[in-house]
Amino acid sequence: MDASKSIIVDALHPKALVLSHWKGANQHTEIAADTSGEIVLNALQANFSGLESQYVSANHFDIDGFVGVFALLHPKLAKKYDPVLREMALIGDFREYKPEDTNSEYALKLCCWMNKVESEKFYRPFGEKEEMKLCVQKFDYFLETFPEVLQKPEKFKSDWEEEISRVVSDVKLLKTKGKREIHKALMLLVQEVPQPIHYYAAFSDSYGTDMVLSLLEDNRYELECKYTTWIDIASRPTLPRVNLKPLAESLNRIEKSNYHWSVDKITDTGPILRLEAENLSKADRFDQPYRRDIYSSSISKETFKAKVLGYLTAAYQSVEPKRFWTWEEMRAFNKK
Repeated sequence: MDASKSIIVDALHPKALVLSHWKGANQHTEIAADTSGEIVLNALQANFSGLESQYVSANHFDIDGFVGVFALLHPKLAKKYDPVLREMALIGDFREYKPEDTNSEYALKLCCWMNKVESEKFYRPFGEKEEMKLCVQKFDYFLETFPEVLQKPEKFKSDWEEEISRVVSDVKLLKTKGKREIHKALMLLVQEVPQPIHYYAAFSDSYGTDMVLSLLEDNRYELECKYTTWIDIASRPTLPRVNLKPLAESLNRIEKSNYHWSVDKITDTGPILRLEAENLSKADRFDQPYRRDIYSSSISKETFKAKVLGYLTAAYQSVEPKRFWTWEEMRAFNKK
C-alpha cells in the first residue's frame, strides 16, 4: 500500500492523509472535530482535498474509527445518515449518550448492536494483543453488514434490545435515585448512584467534563478519566490529564480494608482510580462497571470525596484550560 495515496482514520501516519483526533493529528482547521468519525464526515461535506485516495486504513477497530472508515467507503450513505453517524462516533468513543435526542437514540441502537456482535462473533475491545492484525476481520465483517443495519435497525432488534433496556433502566435509576453535580473548574462530574450502571448511562449528558467520580452505596468508589483528554477535541478547551497515582498513595495510607487503591498512568486511554484486589485487565476495565467487582472502602464517602476534590483543586490551581495539550506538556504539568 502506497502511504502517500492512503487515508488513515483514527490513528497516526507520517506520510498519509490523517483524519484523526489523536494528539497532534486534529490539525485540519476546516474539518476539525471531537471524534475521528466526525472529522471524516466533515471532510465529506467539505469535499476535502485528498479524499480521492486509493486506500483507507486504520490500526485498530472501534466504533468511532469504524464510522470514519465506513463513511469514506460509503459516502452517499454516510451523508444521508450524517447526524446519526456523528452521534454514533460520540457514543462509541466518549460514551456521551444524549437521552431523548432522536439522533442519539438511533445511534444508541447501532452502538449496542455492534457491541454485542463484536464480542460474540469476534472478541471484546482490548481482548487481543494482536489487534492490529485481527481487527481486519472485524472491518471486513462490519463493512459488509452495517449498511443494512444502518438503514433498518429494527430488523436487528434482537441484537440491541437487551443492552438498550439496561441503558434506559440505568438512566432512569440515575434520575430517580441518583444525584449529580458538575465542578466546572475541574471539569469533573460527581454522581451518586446506588449501584454500578452502564457507561452510556453513567456518561450520558456529560459533555464538558473530563473526569467522572462515581460514589456508590456501601462506600464503593471509582474516579475515571474520560477518553476526552487522551485525544485532541476541538469543540472546547480542556485541562491536562492529571496523574492520580499520588492520590492513590494518599488513600492507601488511610485505607483499612484488605484492598489497595490503584490507577494506571496518564497515557492509558481511560485510567480508573479504584480499589483493587488484583489488577484488572485492560479489557475488564474497559467493560461495563456492573460487570467488574467494585469493593467497599473503609473510607467514608465524605472523606473520599473531599480527598478527590482537594487533590484536583490543588493540581489545577494555576492551570488554564486550553485546546490540544501535547503529551510533553502534560508530563511537564505533572512533574510540577
